[in-house]
Amino acid sequence: HQNRPNPFNPTTTIAFELPAPGRVLLQIYDASGRMLRTLVDAELPREHHAVEWDGREDSGKAVGSGIYIYRLRIGSNVLTRKMVLMK
Repeated sequence: HQNRPNPFNPTTTIAFELPAPGRVLLQIYDASGRMLRTLVDAELPREHHAVEWDGREDSGKAVGSGIYIYRLRIGSNVLTRKMVLMK
C-alpha cells in the first residue's frame, strides 16, 4: 500500500500484506539514492504489517523536507514508492 499520510509530518506508516511467511526488507532512500534507514530486515509471518517511519536516518538524525523513496522487498518481489516529507 502507499504510505499514509502522504505528504507527511512528522511520521508516516507503510503497510503491506504477506500472502505467506517470508523475508522482508524495507528501506528508506533519499532522492539521490542514498540509503537512509532500514525499517525491517526480518522473516515475518503471513499477515498485515504496518511500519512507522519517523523521518530519521539509521543514525537518529532527522531528515529535511523532500521526496523520499521506500523500497519493499518480499522474497524476490520489489516494490518502490515515493513519499513526501513536508516540514
